[in-house]
Parts: sequence; C-alpha cells; structure tokens
Amino acid sequence: MNLPNKITISRIFLIPIFVIIMLVPLEWGDVSLLGATLPVTHLVGAFIFIIASATDWIDGHYARKYNLVTNLGKFLDPLADKLLVSAALIVLVELNFAPSWIVIIIISREFAVTGLRLLLAEGGEVVAAKTLGKIKMWTQIVAISALLLHNIIFAMFSIPFADFALWVAMFFTIWSGWDYFAKNLHVFLNSK
Repeated sequence: MNLPNKITISRIFLIPIFVIIMLVPLEWGDVSLLGATLPVTHLVGAFIFIIASATDWIDGHYARKYNLVTNLGKFLDPLADKLLVSAALIVLVELNFAPSWIVIIIISREFAVTGLRLLLAEGGEVVAAKTLGKIKMWTQIVAISALLLHNIIFAMFSIPFADFALWVAMFFTIWSGWDYFAKNLHVFLNSK
C-alpha cells in the first residue's frame, strides 16, 4: 500500500477518536476565545476534524505529484471523506448544532453517489472526484468546522456564518450529486 493510501486510512482511523471526544462526557472545562466560550472537547474535536480533513488534500496532492494514483485510492479517498463528513454531521445533530433535515439531505446524497460508484466499478469504471465534488467537500468542511467551533470567529459580530456555510454546503452537495448522476446516466439506461 502506498503512502497516499496510508494517509487516507489514517483519516478513517481519526473518525472514532473525533466522535469519542465530541460525545463522551469528558470534563475538560471550557475555553474563551474571541468573545465566545466553548467546551475544550469541542475545540479538540474541531482540531481533529480539521486535521483529518486536511489529509484529504495531502494524500491527493502526494498521489498526483509522485504518480501514485491507484484504483484503491480513487475508491478509498471519497469513502474516507464521506465517513468523516457523515460522522461529523451526525455529531452536530446530536449536539443540536445542525438541523437534521439538512444532514439527511447531505448524507443521502453521499450514500446515493457511493452506490452509483459501486455500480460503475462493477462495469470496470473507477471515477475520481471531479472539481464540483471537491468544491462540495470543502464547503462541507468549512461549514462543519465553523459549527464545531461554535461560529467563534463570527460570533462577536453576530454573523451566523456557520449556518450560512451549512446552507452553501447543502447547495453544492445537491448540485454535485445531480451532476454526478446526470453524467453517469448510462449506468441506469444500460442496466439489465
């Protein structure tokens, strides 16, 4: 297994650590930053999420730069992204930081695209993430990070950036899902 794929797997291994820190009642106290107060566990959880999210860029950059792109990587990378984002969104619903209906739309799209990827793989096609999918992923990361950090940077100005970012992420999630299915419609048209 090459280094980019190992980095991708490390992203998957960070998910349970993130969930435990966010949801297990640990008494680490609170921290005040930029006029807002949040539990230290949320700050640590956000940091883990951001580090795990950054590995998405690192593994992709390294794979392309050193010509280490593999079919396994093309499959594992989006899977790791979907697992990380889904776990974080479910945590946000559990903490009442995100509306469940938006999270259901986002996670449903992720499952649907994963199913389509599996159908494509059966036909011998492995599809790497396209630009719109990457934009979707990064809007999700920004929104989730802002929510995990309690909108801390914008809270002192009473700007609901985190909520707005979640709506933007939902928009790109729907758009990229629609685009993915439209471009791969042949799978359904040619199915037996």
